[in-house]
Amino acid sequence: MPTPTIAEYLGQLPEERKPIITTLSQLIEERIPEGFEQTMSYGMIGWVVPHAKYPAGYHCDPKLPLPFANLASQKNHIAIYHMGLYADPALCKWFVEEHARQVPQKIDMGKSCIRYKKPEHVPLELIGTLFEKMSPDDWIGHYERNYKR
Repeated sequence: MPTPTIAEYLGQLPEERKPIITTLSQLIEERIPEGFEQTMSYGMIGWVVPHAKYPAGYHCDPKLPLPFANLASQKNHIAIYHMGLYADPALCKWFVEEHARQVPQKIDMGKSCIRYKKPEHVPLELIGTLFEKMSPDDWIGHYERNYKR
């Protein structure tokens, strides 16, 4: 089965998730620094560092561009995956503290995944600010220090 386009992915979402995933996708695309590329990645909407910027690609499969972030409608939650949260402890600390200040609900977060059960709980402005905070060059630096072997 071919990979769906972003529009096809959005079109396949349950009606109650379409508005928030569409809004998040547009917000991230507007706020993420220049040099990242929006694409379908791992069955989700993704942002990558393209081969034109980072020819080595992803160490697990160099044919793939370097992944940075993904957005998905999972079965029980809205998921925002941001590798900068995993790679940069200072960024993660900032995000967790700001989330606690701005959002009444307790954060549901894994190493790089932020989960929201209800669309109305997604702090759009905070997510936009998070995506502004790491450039492709910043991400490449963290990636090469932390993950590339």
